[in-house]
Amino acid sequence: MEEAVIALSAALAVGLSAIGTGWAQSRIGSAGAATLAERPEMSSVVIIMLAIPETMVILGFVVAVLILL
Repeated sequence: MEEAVIALSAALAVGLSAIGTGWAQSRIGSAGAATLAERPEMSSVVIIMLAIPETMVILGFVVAVLILL
């Protein structure tokens, strides 16, 4: 039973961070598309802003690995 709780907590660490990242990227992506339509020179800024939320998933994965170990 204890192993199931550990596995569930690791899955929640990755799953919830992935849901949060998806939500953030959906908002940033639509705003970035509007920005690029008006100012194409801002493409590097938009790409960086889209990459920042990815760190949440990476950190969630690290936490899951730490939980499993």
